[in-house]
Amino acid sequence: MTDVIDRGMRPMLPLAVTDPAQERLLRACPGAGLPRDPGWRPASALERDWGRVLEVWEGYSPDPDIRFRASSGGAATALALWGLESAGYAGVAHVVQGEAAHLCRSTISTDRAGVLRALGSRYAPASPGERLAELATLGSRGMLIGKPCDIAGARAAATLDPAIRECLGLTVAIFCAGVPSTKATLNMMSAMGVDLESDGVDTVRYRGHGWPGLATVLGTKADGRALHATLTYAESWGDVLAKHRQWRCHLCPDHTGEFADISVGDPWYQPTAGDPGRSLVVVRTLAGREALHAAMAAGYLQLERVDDDRLPASQPNLLRTRGAVFGRRLAMAAAGYPVPSFPGFALAGHWWSLSLREKLRSTLGTLRRLRKRGVRRR
Repeated sequence: MTDVIDRGMRPMLPLAVTDPAQERLLRACPGAGLPRDPGWRPASALERDWGRVLEVWEGYSPDPDIRFRASSGGAATALALWGLESAGYAGVAHVVQGEAAHLCRSTISTDRAGVLRALGSRYAPASPGERLAELATLGSRGMLIGKPCDIAGARAAATLDPAIRECLGLTVAIFCAGVPSTKATLNMMSAMGVDLESDGVDTVRYRGHGWPGLATVLGTKADGRALHATLTYAESWGDVLAKHRQWRCHLCPDHTGEFADISVGDPWYQPTAGDPGRSLVVVRTLAGREALHAAMAAGYLQLERVDDDRLPASQPNLLRTRGAVFGRRLAMAAAGYPVPSFPGFALAGHWWSLSLREKLRSTLGTLRRLRKRGVRRR
């Protein structure tokens, strides 16, 4: 994988894929497709729209420092610590800040200090799936924490590689609205008044230290003064980062981690002002249920069971987004572009429920964006 600064992480493949190993990679690639399990039948309208939902919980890490520094309630961090300290997992594959503070680095953590280095969201390109082969060599089960597409790719890889299948003890997905490019972070820093050529940057935080917290850059300015620049979440995400999400994210039907054992996100249904942080936790599998209940029993999580409809209430725009995805794929196919495959996702019905204006934006508007973004360019 390589980071194309204005696009995101991209696989380096030859023009003609003929090697069997590369063909296997393409079969596992979430950029090419996200197939739901053909043997699974949704038990309700909620599952049709949101994937498997066994239980929904809401709460936070009882450690006040983790809860404060995390993006919301610290649930993913708490699960990682439980896995290493109580469940005997050999390591956690996840993403931390890179050597350059505005970049990400995928890594495997085997202790509390490593897990805590990953506290907080990283709204920049990353591919923790790079660490799956290493995770499989640790001699015991491990955990993968990543975006929904990272987890989907790992699940697909596990069907092709027994070693990966054996090493994945637990998968945790973070709700995701799309991944901004590296250029997006540079633009965000520029909007803060940070000069990367002259200022020394030690830390880039996208949120956290409160809920949802400020985007923050820390370091030393060229004249020796302390650098402490901030933007609000609305200013950083809404005004800058969200405008630079890679095109594949605009085609994604899974923003809440359907393929994970457990998925975690913000309970946006409620105001965040004055709250130190809360996580919405969705149990997707029996393995996820067993792990979550064990983590609560061991004191790593303080959660309360909530109604399943708390999930759609926390992501009110997602179903309209799925309708738009159908329209975008329709426009791409009509124009001769390659289109990712999403068998099993009920996208067409959501498209029909959109207004006429939204339908036109998802089709005709897509053709304009494709030309503007140069999507045909390799």
